[in-house]
Amino acid sequence: MSKHYASAYWEGNLPKGNGKYTLKTSGHVGSLKFTTRFEDDKSASSPEELIGAAHAACFSMAFSHALDQGGFTPEKIETEAEVTLGKNEGGFAITGILLKTRVKVSEIADDKFNEIANGAKENCPVSKALAGVKIELEAKKV
Repeated sequence: MSKHYASAYWEGNLPKGNGKYTLKTSGHVGSLKFTTRFEDDKSASSPEELIGAAHAACFSMAFSHALDQGGFTPEKIETEAEVTLGKNEGGFAITGILLKTRVKVSEIADDKFNEIANGAKENCPVSKALAGVKIELEAKKV
């Protein structure tokens, strides 16, 4: 079993405070602000953006592997995750994720491409961890 570590800290109250997150392996440090979650503030990241990055990366890797296992060689996979933060009966929640992926792969029929893409969406570990969230996929060959 493999373990991976990240940490975060927060200073101040929620609306006016700020924080940082650290990814242990790479040492990457990023900023966090409340306004990046609910306003048009591009000066820092949000937890939802970090979940989106993790999901896009996990899906891309799973899709690459699934294509390879199916006998296809992907040249490039680019995936963007659109994470929606909304309200439900329990308060604020991630209510949906749209994965938009563009893949350069040759000699694969559209139906097989879509079958493998949907399998990767269902089986990547981050998708499984987000099982309570509606996850949609737009997959295109380029």
